[in-house]
Amino acid sequence: MAQLTRRGFIQASSALAAAPALTALNAAAQGPAAPDIGNLQVEKDIVFAKAGTMDMKLDVYQPAPGATSKRTAIIHLFGGGFSGGNKSAGYIINDIKALAPKGYTNISANYRLAKEGFWPSQIHDLKAAIRWTRANAGKLGIEPNRIVVAGYSAGGMLSLLAAGTNGKAEFEGDLGTTGVSSDVNASIGVYPLASAQIATMLWPQGQATPEAIAAASPTTHISEKFAPTIFIHGTDDSTVPASSSIDFYTKLRAVKVATALTLIQGAQHAFDNNAPDAVEVMAASIDLFLDRLIVNPKPYPGFGGGGGRGGGRGGGRGAAPGGGRGQ
Repeated sequence: MAQLTRRGFIQASSALAAAPALTALNAAAQGPAAPDIGNLQVEKDIVFAKAGTMDMKLDVYQPAPGATSKRTAIIHLFGGGFSGGNKSAGYIINDIKALAPKGYTNISANYRLAKEGFWPSQIHDLKAAIRWTRANAGKLGIEPNRIVVAGYSAGGMLSLLAAGTNGKAEFEGDLGTTGVSSDVNASIGVYPLASAQIATMLWPQGQATPEAIAAASPTTHISEKFAPTIFIHGTDDSTVPASSSIDFYTKLRAVKVATALTLIQGAQHAFDNNAPDAVEVMAASIDLFLDRLIVNPKPYPGFGGGGGRGGGRGGGRGAAPGGGRGQ
């Protein structure tokens, strides 16, 4: 009979414990059929890289007709526990439909699932999508220094990791366009995974070591160099608790990174599948955050003491929408 080492036992136990959580992530991410895109103009299935024989594809959604372009791209990454999902997820379409009228160019990209490639395939795919976007900034009508990554659930682990690994060559990979920076200018975590602890199936059996998991976890890379980040989370999320985003936000604040947090009261995981009012709050929060930081950078006016115009208690003009916490 084969011997099971203590490390092997711990790894096997962790994988078994993670399985229900990943199943819940995948189930929550599926949601209803993708909604109609309305009057948005989209170019679908653009190949941004090849991973072996697999074409890595993305869709580009232009700003809504009549909207003034903010010359800013948001790359969206689907959730699904790394075992399911794709770039046409309904919640992503819902969010794009709310962001496009505000002038954003939206890009929804595929990345390899665990069954299609072990780690670090997933972050390499994202970095390739970022490089493609930057290399094609002129054609897309965006500025190369206005590239944002938005990740949902498991995709949020990737968006946060990208924000924490700007300039780190070991995460780069060599897919697709090379010789172009893969740095992101901001990130958006929508009910995101902050750790790879439950994603052990991203590694071959026996290779999900504590060191490997830590290196893939966004929290490991928190520093003053972390890209500006906004978190969107439902207070009643039982799949990825809101406390995870609150903790991440607090840690970024501690190292002086520009960050914000919007909590959607009563919302559960993947609320943007079927809560259009919450989607509008999310889009307004994202727009305020990005506009103030990278689109039209400007600080908020100082408080100036009590009694003056806009002063007094309650936060005044600087209050974040949706009950969020400010930068």
